[in-house]
Amino acid sequence: MEIGIIGAGASTVGLLDALARFAREPGALTILEPSPYLWRGRAFAPDLESVLVNTPPMIMSASHGDPGHYGRWLADQGGSYLDRRLGQPIVPRGVYGSYLEQTAESALAGLRRLGWRTDVVRERVAGVLPADRPTLVTHTGRRHLVDVAVLAVGCGVPQDHYGLGGSPGFVRDPYPLATTLADVAPERDVAVVGSGLTAVDIVASLAARGHTGRISLLSRAGVLPAVWQRPARVTMAHLTTDRLAALAREHGALTLDHLWSLLDVELGPDLAELAEEVRATNSEDPIGRLRRHLSLIDSPGMGRRLLQQAVHVVGPHAWRLLRQSDRDVLRGRYFRAIASLSSPMVPGNAATMLELLETGQLAVIPGLRKIEPGDGGFRVFTDGSVRSADVVINAVNPPPHSIPDGAQAVIASMLTAGTAELHPDGGLNIEPTTGRLMVSGHVDPRWYAVGDLAGGGSFITTSIPGLAARAEATAQAIVSPLMRPA
Repeated sequence: MEIGIIGAGASTVGLLDALARFAREPGALTILEPSPYLWRGRAFAPDLESVLVNTPPMIMSASHGDPGHYGRWLADQGGSYLDRRLGQPIVPRGVYGSYLEQTAESALAGLRRLGWRTDVVRERVAGVLPADRPTLVTHTGRRHLVDVAVLAVGCGVPQDHYGLGGSPGFVRDPYPLATTLADVAPERDVAVVGSGLTAVDIVASLAARGHTGRISLLSRAGVLPAVWQRPARVTMAHLTTDRLAALAREHGALTLDHLWSLLDVELGPDLAELAEEVRATNSEDPIGRLRRHLSLIDSPGMGRRLLQQAVHVVGPHAWRLLRQSDRDVLRGRYFRAIASLSSPMVPGNAATMLELLETGQLAVIPGLRKIEPGDGGFRVFTDGSVRSADVVINAVNPPPHSIPDGAQAVIASMLTAGTAELHPDGGLNIEPTTGRLMVSGHVDPRWYAVGDLAGGGSFITTSIPGLAARAEATAQAIVSPLMRPA
């Protein structure tokens, strides 16, 4: 079997790891990726030491089913990256990128020991040719004929909501911050569009560089990420994929009432505390909320801890079963609360943010309406006020399931050839259990998509555990006739 993989980021690492564990017979593998940083993707390329992995090690394993995989690798490195408040090592993203590199190389070596031929082609796939076997055409005109092709192209780039592209002082994509912050003088007035984890990265990196100018986080609601609590064992006995599927079969669809009832059974008295957190997200003062969350790092309450696991582990499955009206409610009324609580910032960054907020150097400003370039800077329009800024850095997350710029040509080619179709909510239409592409309801066993490109998922960008889980399911589907026991 000849497998072609388009892209070499975190999803491909999970796919390679699973192939090495499940494949039995020899095959051939060609990976096509033009980026200078194999296996890292956009998120984990080399960058400033202040750009941290925002997640404890136990949920960052690229090997599905082995949650300790990354933790063991990290322990072998001997680095001192302990976040003392969290009691866990929190490493720079470049260090985690090294883990992804070594995981990929180890998987490739395992496949070669099984007799596989493995090739990495440093070219961009620009199109496909309609044929019985997928033919991948690179930007240089080279053709690669394969039996199975996997799209693993990563996520898109932040949108320029205010049309500032080309304006001096505007940064559309902040990563790598080592490059984008290099030209920001310490005394400049910096406006950051967004208040999520990317904005936290920018603020922490500016602070690490000794920035003295004003920093403003601009958004519509002014909601910061919550703060991680010390990890505790979370066991979901009722909020499981099997139970969700059973409820959907019994009632024709899953509802928010079903999810709330299951949360009630799981959490008991802690549900009231979680409900109050959700209600307070949009109304509580950002400084007060941040200070309160830092004081609750050691809290025994399980509400936020369980919600984080539920959103990332069973959330994608639940989303596909929910009726459309309930999806609209989650995407509208509860989007900011779920995003904030399920994707928190690490305590070290939270302490830096709080210090800057208390001194007045940093401000969280809601009600953003418009940004206009002006003479030597920008004018920022919010509800009832106009501010100025020297530099504007875009920290808006790419839309979930968006198509990266570098993959636009190959996706357009596939749509024209009829080998793929767009999902209404973004990305490509897939069979959820395997990642096979679907066109007009028909599954194509020759084409797969993994990672955030796979459409039909929730409004929360796929996490590393989610990427690894989907990659393993796809690997099993590809090599199922040749599988050995795990």
